[in-house]
Amino acid sequence: MALDPQVKALLDGMAANTEAPRLIDLPPEGARGMYRAMAAQLDAQGLPIGKVEDRTIPGPADDIPVRIYTPVAAGSDALPVLVYFHGGGWVIGDLETHDALCRTFANESGCKVVAVDYRLAPEHRFPAAAEDAFAAVQWVEANASEIGVDPNRIAVAGDSAGGNLAAVVAHLARDAKGPQIAFQMLLYPVTDTNVDTDSYQAFGTGHFLERDGMIWFIDHYVGAGDRTDPRVAPLKAASLAGLPPAYVVTAGFDVLRDEGRAYAEALREAGVAVEYVNYEGMIHGFFNLQAVLDVGRDAVKTASRALKDALA
Repeated sequence: MALDPQVKALLDGMAANTEAPRLIDLPPEGARGMYRAMAAQLDAQGLPIGKVEDRTIPGPADDIPVRIYTPVAAGSDALPVLVYFHGGGWVIGDLETHDALCRTFANESGCKVVAVDYRLAPEHRFPAAAEDAFAAVQWVEANASEIGVDPNRIAVAGDSAGGNLAAVVAHLARDAKGPQIAFQMLLYPVTDTNVDTDSYQAFGTGHFLERDGMIWFIDHYVGAGDRTDPRVAPLKAASLAGLPPAYVVTAGFDVLRDEGRAYAEALREAGVAVEYVNYEGMIHGFFNLQAVLDVGRDAVKTASRALKDALA
């Protein structure tokens, strides 16, 4: 297994920029700005879309900003819907950092996409993000006719910490007996708080997301809370039975690889239909690097096809 040449060039360029601060050496607001700048540089920009609507929806603590994407050439019929939770360790990331990815998912899958700007840590610690994520899916189901989507074809998805939230929402919906989620798409998700797996040991430095970075994110999100709570670590849930079918993606050179693979295996053992894909030469976050990685662009399209087929 070797790094993809485009990934290696990207990492070499980052390593050569010795004047740039580490994201985790900044205060959260500074880290958010750095991540926005990175997204603007490394992800696709100006992708066409049928319609974009920014609005707010009621949340458990305050209104939650969401962005609703209607794909190009959408008809008048109710569309399947993907509720998307952005990555960023529950601390950074927003609607802008994942705008290109959500546009691509909408156009490639034919779904409406509802991107959720959940509360961030450390200003709002666990379980704030999970509560907002679940409230957003409840709102989508309750307001399906208003936003032109089919309440029987709801999928949840996210990358990294957003993948964690998508997995957690699937658990919460199962336990509450609704909303009915038809599919979950988990992109290199955080499924545990164990930072000593083999992939953490192998790729803990120099591969974009580092072990110290994940510790920083977990500390900001969970604080002194219970790090074994399944709403933080869904891999530790008592049962994974009865969860919706899943599409789980990992990257070969990612500290989160092993826990993503373990979650896919645990889902399968619990009787859940799972498609697991590991992109061997990739690093964490490659779905958001469409401007510089050919495999990233292809992977987004492949995942979109899986989503489309699941909600057909």
